[in-house]
Amino acid sequence: MSWTREQMAARAAAELEDGAYVNLGIGLPTLVPTYVPDDVEIVLQSENGILGFGAYPTDDEVDPDLINAGKETVTVLPGAAYFDSATSFGMIRGGKIDAAILGAMQVSAAGDLANWMIPGKMVKGPGGAMDLVHGARRKIVLMEHVAKDGSPKIVDECSLPLTGKGVVDRIITDLAVIDVTPDGLKLVEVAPGVTVDEVVAATEPPLDTSAVA
Repeated sequence: MSWTREQMAARAAAELEDGAYVNLGIGLPTLVPTYVPDDVEIVLQSENGILGFGAYPTDDEVDPDLINAGKETVTVLPGAAYFDSATSFGMIRGGKIDAAILGAMQVSAAGDLANWMIPGKMVKGPGGAMDLVHGARRKIVLMEHVAKDGSPKIVDECSLPLTGKGVVDRIITDLAVIDVTPDGLKLVEVAPGVTVDEVVAATEPPLDTSAVA
């Protein structure tokens, strides 16, 4: 047993505080808006120049001119604003974003993040991730616990090109929730039906499991 993609998104949505300004990476993080609790109001920011976008549109709501940073069509909420990329990155670099939820290919024991390229594969560019991991106040990674070949994605040291060093605060996977602390990785929650031993076995670095023991 493990969390589904939708349950992972819901778990990440539970991290967001009322009134927060939030940036979402491509992939799994784009599912998060659907699961934000009704009593929590957040403002979603996209580095391509939208403040106040909503969930995915229904077929009759699709507007090809309204896209997020992942080139997916989105809806906008009352009061939404549009601006150029310079203004958008000014918000990010100026520390105006409360939380960024990002996907990852690897996270190290020290909170290093690799999420923008795999050597040898075509990549269009790093996007806004390198700015977000240094500008957002809290960085949450949302990803599967292991790669398709079964190898750990939470590793002692990243072997892929880094997006940022020591930038990740919390990791949410299909198996568990793990915090990056000055003393190492701390397991704070396991998915229903998943054992602590299973999480430890799927994680390369040592885990402090005292909080769930």
